[in-house]
Amino acid sequence: VQLVESGGGLVQAGGSLRLSCVASKRTFSNNAVGWFRQAPGKEREFVAAISWNGGIKTYADSVKGRFTISRDNGKNTVSLQMNSLKPEDTAVYYCGSYLSSFRSTNSPRYWGQGTQVTVSS
Repeated sequence: VQLVESGGGLVQAGGSLRLSCVASKRTFSNNAVGWFRQAPGKEREFVAAISWNGGIKTYADSVKGRFTISRDNGKNTVSLQMNSLKPEDTAVYYCGSYLSSFRSTNSPRYWGQGTQVTVSS
């Protein structure tokens, strides 16, 4: 499965961005998907995840109430709507597809190449 992220960019604090993750295979619709981010000098961290049918969504505490994850299995796409962005949200954002239908303790099996999000103060 190949994953391609898009939608990153430069935005002022308080602004919004919408990231998209498009998969190359329809089997993507059977798997949970997560968004992760990595800031310079820091480890990659979990941001949000969505189950195979969109019924279960989980978020990191740092983004709850500001970010929303969604998916459209007909388009093999998972999106991350990011509102009220803060400078500390600046990072490379990656989507990852799990082998399971629900988020697991294992890392995603497939990863995209990442998209840069920069939030200026």
